[in-house]
This record gives sequence, C-alpha cells and structure tokens, in this order.
Amino acid sequence: MTDLARYLIPGTDEAFYIPDFVTAEEEDFIIRKIHESPLPKWKHLANRRLQIWGGSMTAKGVLIPEEVPPFINKYPDIIARIKATGAFQSSPHGAPNHIIMNEYLPGQGIMPHEDGPAYHPVVATLSLGSHAVFHYYRYKPSTTADSASNQGRAIDPDPVFSVFLEPRSLVITRASLYQTHLHGIDGVHADVFPAPSDTASGSSARIANVELLGDAPTRELVANGGTLERRARYSLTCRDVARVATGLPGLKR
Repeated sequence: MTDLARYLIPGTDEAFYIPDFVTAEEEDFIIRKIHESPLPKWKHLANRRLQIWGGSMTAKGVLIPEEVPPFINKYPDIIARIKATGAFQSSPHGAPNHIIMNEYLPGQGIMPHEDGPAYHPVVATLSLGSHAVFHYYRYKPSTTADSASNQGRAIDPDPVFSVFLEPRSLVITRASLYQTHLHGIDGVHADVFPAPSDTASGSSARIANVELLGDAPTRELVANGGTLERRARYSLTCRDVARVATGLPGLKR
C-alpha cells in the first residue's frame, strides 16, 4: 500500500499529491482509448465535453452501475492503483466505483463547485495530457441561521490554496476539505506564475505542492516565475458512490 504521508501537501492534512502516478506510455494508451470511444459516449456541456464511467446517478443519488472500460480496471488498472493508496479504505466499497472523465481544451475550466453528498468524502483526480492549476475555495462567513446549508452562500474569490497538477499526477482530497470547500480550475490558455519578488502581481493563490512536483524544470518555473501554455487535458475524477442499485437484469455483480 502507498505511504500517503509522503505525498501530503504542505499546510493541509487532507490533500495529497502523487506525481507520475502513471507512466508516459500508460498516459498515451489511456488518451488513445478515450479518443477511440464512440461519439455517443460523449456528453457535451457548454464549455467542455465528458464521459461517465461506472454508471448513471438517479435524482436521489443512487448509482445504476455499468461496467467501466477495460483500460480503467484491467490495463493499466487505474482503480486498483487508487485503491492501493489507501485513500478509499474507509469508503463503502473501498475503491472508486464511479469516474467522470472531463476533456479540457486550452481556455476551458470549471467554476468553483462541490461534488455533493452522494459520494463518500474522498476524491482522486488523475490528470492526463496537460497540466492545470487546481484552486480550493471556501464560502464567505455566514451570519444567517441557515448557514449549515451552502445554498446561495457567497464564495470567497481568493483561493485558500492552489495545487499544480502535472500530467500523469494524482491529487487526493478527503474529509472536511472535500465537504466544506469548493474547487475549480480557471478557464485560461496559459498559467502565469509570478516571481517571488513580484509583489505587484495581485495573485493571492499559493501553489502549495511545489516541493512535491516530479519534474525539476517545472518545479523551478512554478517556484520562481514563468508561463506555461495549456494543452488538451483529460481529468479522471474518481469517487465512491455510497448507494448502488442491486438486482438489476443483466447486471454483473
């Protein structure tokens, strides 16, 4: 089992960053398989397209399970590798059973959001093809009696911290960081990292995992300033849906 403590993101106790979670050859293989998917597998949104692996969710948060693609649970068996990290050991099924694969082209991102209560409070995200910068946000303090519900609450626009996601890396978020914070990715064509001496940049986001980055030139650029152009990125968001329908005709379980 992976020693997750080695990959703890400094300043947190509930986020982990693992570089080179898959090899470059495995990355190429998975991306090729994604591209070979039949067009009906794709769901088109306003600013990106995606595929859903493992089944569909009902309005009540119950998973209607389906088999995942073989390149996810056979070779290179991403699910088994994520299970081996131990991140899902307290989840209902001990491993992810649902994956949303988002394709992000340069200039595309996703607004700050929560993943919702249907999932066990842990998520593992595998990045393929390109880097991204993953921001964690919090809600502004609420003085209303309904503060337990996040419905309609204002979001603090300044990230609490940010994580640089290298291609082939895995980021794990769990517990209260998953439950009480939001996460998002800016829709930009390039990410600009200010030099430490550049106090006029106005950037409040700190890259918390600089020392964990696997590629030395990238680590140097993120730490000391520079610009990185984005390419097409494929994000595999892996979670465990607690409630799963059983006894369906033709279902292999």
